Amino acid sequence: MNNDSFFSGFNSISAKTWEEKINADLKGADYSETLIWESPEGIPVHPFYQSDDQKDVFKIEKTSKTWLICQSITVQNDAVANAQSKEAIKKGAESLHFIITSEKTKIEVLLEGINTKTIQIYFEFQCFSIALYESIISFTSDVKDKIHLSIDPIGHLARTGNWFNSFDKDIEVPEAILKVNTETLCVDVSVYQNAGANILQQLTYALSHANEYLNMLPGKQATRKMYFKVAVGTNYFFEIAKLRALRMLWCILAKAYNIEEECHIIAVPTRRNKTLYDYNTNLLRSTTECMSAVLGGADTVCNVAYDAIYKKDNEFGTRISLNQLLLLKNESYFDKVNNAADGAYYIERLTHQLAEKALGHFKSIEQKGGFLKRLKQGNIQEEIKESALKEQERFNQGEDVLVGTNKYVNETDKMNENIELYPFIKTNRSKTAVEPIMGKRLAELIELKRLSDE
Repeated sequence: MNNDSFFSGFNSISAKTWEEKINADLKGADYSETLIWESPEGIPVHPFYQSDDQKDVFKIEKTSKTWLICQSITVQNDAVANAQSKEAIKKGAESLHFIITSEKTKIEVLLEGINTKTIQIYFEFQCFSIALYESIISFTSDVKDKIHLSIDPIGHLARTGNWFNSFDKDIEVPEAILKVNTETLCVDVSVYQNAGANILQQLTYALSHANEYLNMLPGKQATRKMYFKVAVGTNYFFEIAKLRALRMLWCILAKAYNIEEECHIIAVPTRRNKTLYDYNTNLLRSTTECMSAVLGGADTVCNVAYDAIYKKDNEFGTRISLNQLLLLKNESYFDKVNNAADGAYYIERLTHQLAEKALGHFKSIEQKGGFLKRLKQGNIQEEIKESALKEQERFNQGEDVLVGTNKYVNETDKMNENIELYPFIKTNRSKTAVEPIMGKRLAELIELKRLSDE
């Protein structure tokens, strides 16, 4: 059916007409003060949007393919991790995210019996080993389009405060490996979100972080894709717009370097809003965050267990986290439409506004010497602290709600005997090259007090 003929019987309504009707219904209340609110990113949110809000909005087409369900596995024993991987695949995982903790990891043991032609593999490294990187590339040479090496020395510096070795040696690795595997460089944006950066800051730092790699690596012209790891927060529509804006910004940057415009996004739920008490509410939070990730166009979604902040990996928590994604894909049909948010005036407008503001801030960082210089000077850390403090104050005052923690609290809930992992921020007292950007949950102070009172 032709859309023009379908809508021909309806008169178009201007924004002015809508506002006049709303003002009449408000009966004297101020339209701007009553119905328009401003996000932490400084974006005014209106009560309605229409087609005029899509004018001059830059469009980007995502490759037509469905999103993948991913299972994250921390590798401490190669054979155990291999068994966990096979079990996850058996239960529905379509990709695997390995967190490598030791340079002694044997890739042939880890991947034994796993069909790497059909299962996409992500490797995230907590260690530095050229030999390990090379062994992965060698072992998976026939399926390199299915393999992502998450080599992110700048992200490691931001998160820990130190290079693995030194700037020159850390950067030398991706330069050498890019020659044989272009699915190598990762920008870990999750470190900024989990520390309290707002959405605008996350997008700005993601672009600046990526730009550092493109500037410093001679092999950049061979780069097919930049791989972004993004933590998704609780602001549903803004998070959808965030992922869409990230693709848009990467497209703009990639065009400037004349490289492949497609970026690859793996999304994970944030840790910042997860709670120790009334922990079952974490299931609801991570579900809506995964929904935002899918609708925002993530290539891969990797959920976290509802009890991950305080409990070691366990079969039940892992199974439930995987089932959440299986339900979204197989029962809620979140895989049936590509770019489902296209045409939603509100989301399209948010995407454009976030991208436009982030691009302006990115240019400002570049004019001041670039991301690394600003990180070494502590400017990035101060900006994130300021944003985190504002969010913490909103939470403390009850403006931002975490059900079960600062509203509708179950006073009889006890947790002291259930804690297997330390769920609070760990202060790094050792000297570092730069101040580390450390993740912190909003509920930590309340939880510490409740634990001491048990």
